[in-house]
Amino acid sequence: MVYESKHPLVKHKLTLLRDVATEPKKFRELVRELAILLCYEATADLGLSEMMVETPMGTAAGAHLTEKIGLIPILRAGLGMVEGIWEMMPGAEVWHIGLYRDERTLKPVSYYNKLPTSPTVQVCLVLDPMLATGGSAVATVGILKNWGAERIKFVGILAAPEGVRALQAAHPDVPIHVAQIDSHLNNIGYIVPGLGDAGDRQFGTG
Repeated sequence: MVYESKHPLVKHKLTLLRDVATEPKKFRELVRELAILLCYEATADLGLSEMMVETPMGTAAGAHLTEKIGLIPILRAGLGMVEGIWEMMPGAEVWHIGLYRDERTLKPVSYYNKLPTSPTVQVCLVLDPMLATGGSAVATVGILKNWGAERIKFVGILAAPEGVRALQAAHPDVPIHVAQIDSHLNNIGYIVPGLGDAGDRQFGTG
């Protein structure tokens, strides 16, 4: 399933993020804020168990999460999405997977993986602002499945139809949550109209 956010705040902040005049500091803030909003939507089905809690005025019925969450940012652009989500879910574990796209072949190349020996979480959120060709997302989900992860979701900001199709074809069981699906990829694998290189714009290296 593909979930394209309809939230007015997401649309507003995405417009600011796209603007070529948005400087790195503001760009990072917007990535963080969009990650919070998108994660809110992506985690709507997390498991709960009932519990009672004492309030200053009595006893109230409540609930607490029963599933442990893992955040898997795809380096380096995915790093900007971690902080905001971590604030909402401070108990989440963060595991980094490093992939870069070969500019000649547009295929992902793995260079970093520090996953523990076996899964320590029940739900994995793969974080990457851009689902372009889909190569990095497909490879990361494959790594997580080989690791033993059972529930995996992709959370991104922008997607191209080509990337959505690639991820769905390789991993049809992985829900995709994004702010918007754009028109297409250009001849060098960038999303159009997109927002440029999300990593360069976050870290001021473009």
